[in-house]
Amino acid sequence: MADQVVGVVGAGIVGLAIARELTRRMPGARVVVVDKEARVAAHQTGHNSGVVHAGIYYRPGSLKAELCTRGRALLREYCQEREIPYEECGKLVVAVRRDELGRLEALASRAGENTVPGLRRVGPGEIKDIEPYATGLSALWSPKTAITDYVRVAESFARDVTEAGGEVLLRFPVDRVTPSAGGRLDIGSGSQSLSVDRLVVCAGIQSDLVAGLAGDVATPRIIPFRGEYMLINPDKSDMVRGLIYPVPDPRYPFLGVHFTRRVDGTVEVGPNAVLATAREGYRRGNVNLRELAGIASYPGMWRMAARHWRTGVREMYGSVSKRAYMRAARRYVPEIGPGDVVRAGSGVRAQALDRNGALVDDFRIHQLGAVTAVRNAPSPAATSSLAIAEHVADALNA
Repeated sequence: MADQVVGVVGAGIVGLAIARELTRRMPGARVVVVDKEARVAAHQTGHNSGVVHAGIYYRPGSLKAELCTRGRALLREYCQEREIPYEECGKLVVAVRRDELGRLEALASRAGENTVPGLRRVGPGEIKDIEPYATGLSALWSPKTAITDYVRVAESFARDVTEAGGEVLLRFPVDRVTPSAGGRLDIGSGSQSLSVDRLVVCAGIQSDLVAGLAGDVATPRIIPFRGEYMLINPDKSDMVRGLIYPVPDPRYPFLGVHFTRRVDGTVEVGPNAVLATAREGYRRGNVNLRELAGIASYPGMWRMAARHWRTGVREMYGSVSKRAYMRAARRYVPEIGPGDVVRAGSGVRAQALDRNGALVDDFRIHQLGAVTAVRNAPSPAATSSLAIAEHVADALNA
């Protein structure tokens, strides 16, 4: 591996974690991260909720289940070493209707198979003990679910890369990947070019496009979903001590609108999930006609819409109406209503969609000769980032 050059496209938390791991495993190699933005963690990493997941939701035996469990332990240790905020504030997953109790039981069974630490079932009285303003029939309590600052983590990973002799090249939007002499690849950005022996694509919202430049298959296609947040006014933020989540609908990879305490002490409600009209469509007014045409022309998009249009309409209504947005949230904390929140930031989830209209749930990583493409890495990718890095590095060094 000495004298090799390994390129990593994407300076989000996953790309930087992989680059960091490669500098540790391949001390004689040159590791170079490129990203089109002027800073690291500019997109999904910098717009997520900061939650460190404990592994409750993921199908046993899946990459998500395996890498979330390993990644949480690694991330906790890393944050402690680097003095990055890491608070085990705990999470309640609350059933408020009787028809949710069966799903809650199934979720408890799944979490047990995933050996989620400290998880236990609690009733209405203990719900109040944990979250005095919350209400529900039954809940799962996950005391080891935590919160952190993923931007600080990503920035720390970037420093680790450069201190180990690697490079992070910003303002480098990749527009071509072409074969060159000796089996190498030329990574191009306008007049700039970088020659590499191996390439790892971790381009998030652009992952299918960049992987396509490197010769990967067209599916799954990335469909952007905007997640919008509300911020609870300071006079009521103390009503939420940690994390309060609904029982998720197993048909969707989204977890539903929930209450999230951040490491800075603020509390958010959200996110929802509405189809974005641009890959980086953080606001309703962000429209990219070319990207929108690409979404509309994909057969999988129409198949998904035919199955889930009612949910889509409901999410869109909540996007434009604060009252509708908070109606679901008030089932869990009744004393926080639309007058107690203001619109806050939003993020865009890079959701992979197969051609048959199926929302891809698990992490998906493609290997194509000298190219490794991380094609689907939604939540809990930030939690799992150090474990994903190990997984990819194992494949590169196999």
